[in-house]
Amino acid sequence: MSLAPYAVRPETSRGRLHPEEAGDLRSPFQRDRDRIIHSTAFRRLQYKTQVFVYHEGDHFRTRLTHSIEVAQIARSIARLLALDEDLAEALALAHDLGHPPFGHAGEDALNAAMKPHGGFDHNAQSLKAVTRLEARYAGFDGLNLTWETLEGLAKHNGPLRRPAPYIAEYDARHPLDLDTHASAEAQVAAISDDIAYNNHDLDDGLRARLFTLEEVAALPLIGQALAEARRAGPDMPPERAAPETTRRVIGMMVGDVVAETRRRLAALQPRTVDDIRRAREPVVAFSPGMAEANAALREFLFTRMYRHWRVNRTMAKSKRVVQILFSTLHGGPQMLPPAWRARAGDPGSPACALVVCDYIAGMTDRYALEEYRRLTDPDVPG
Repeated sequence: MSLAPYAVRPETSRGRLHPEEAGDLRSPFQRDRDRIIHSTAFRRLQYKTQVFVYHEGDHFRTRLTHSIEVAQIARSIARLLALDEDLAEALALAHDLGHPPFGHAGEDALNAAMKPHGGFDHNAQSLKAVTRLEARYAGFDGLNLTWETLEGLAKHNGPLRRPAPYIAEYDARHPLDLDTHASAEAQVAAISDDIAYNNHDLDDGLRARLFTLEEVAALPLIGQALAEARRAGPDMPPERAAPETTRRVIGMMVGDVVAETRRRLAALQPRTVDDIRRAREPVVAFSPGMAEANAALREFLFTRMYRHWRVNRTMAKSKRVVQILFSTLHGGPQMLPPAWRARAGDPGSPACALVVCDYIAGMTDRYALEEYRRLTDPDVPG
């Protein structure tokens, strides 16, 4: 398939921080995707929480399954818009690599602990994972991804006027044009994250029986999709009706993004990817009506799922685990594994805080709970 003139082209990539020979028949963005899939951080996503902690059920989303689902949506949208599918897929697969254990509860706890040292931001941690923390290659730290993939990771939420400390530090040695929009491929990955996140949390909330189909039917978009699903199978039980509904919602959202993006592209008439970057607003977006419907769904999930009393209990316990891990290791870095201890510096120091933060952020839910027991339970061997 030929690419649109405003798509990112592999042959005009700005390259890698550490130059490499092409080596094989893959494009630069295919190599990025493959490096991400083979990374340690990507494998760890299997046991990192989306909303429910890993032991609460085998069928709830994890960061890994979420990332795969985002990648599927991103490839579909990129193909329809004649964009580079491999770059969109690489960004979709990498966008959550910096998430700590226990989802947003873990991120909130780490952000509070790191407040004296610039806070914690999972997007910045994703960039840090692929540029520093991964240790798989002889010639460099990180994965040495292309400029275009790093740009998309750093600007996952749009231009950065006040970048997180690590993003600013990295940008100083490898400028990522932080004050512009990212490529259309990166914008596709970002909106695919929104589509997958809300719809799959809706599906998981129904599976967990935090609310019912009848309750979500009051939402404009969900009600329409549910009615269509029930016309297709009037006697469907709820366990079939729920996924039939969410897949229709995803289809509606994807169709809306493609139509709205084409409208914006027709108005902008971009000739190059830099025209996309310099635009006043993102070119990949929901229509106003779909954005309103998506906001209503997000508000419903916030109230009925993310603040459900059962979820609140899990979040409170998870925050406590991260808080104790951080305070214990920050005050006693001699308890860190040797490779981490060597970089930690003095107890309580800012350098120690950064190392402990990286150590905890890389943990899975399972490993964090095991480490918590090793550090706090006298009956558990260290």
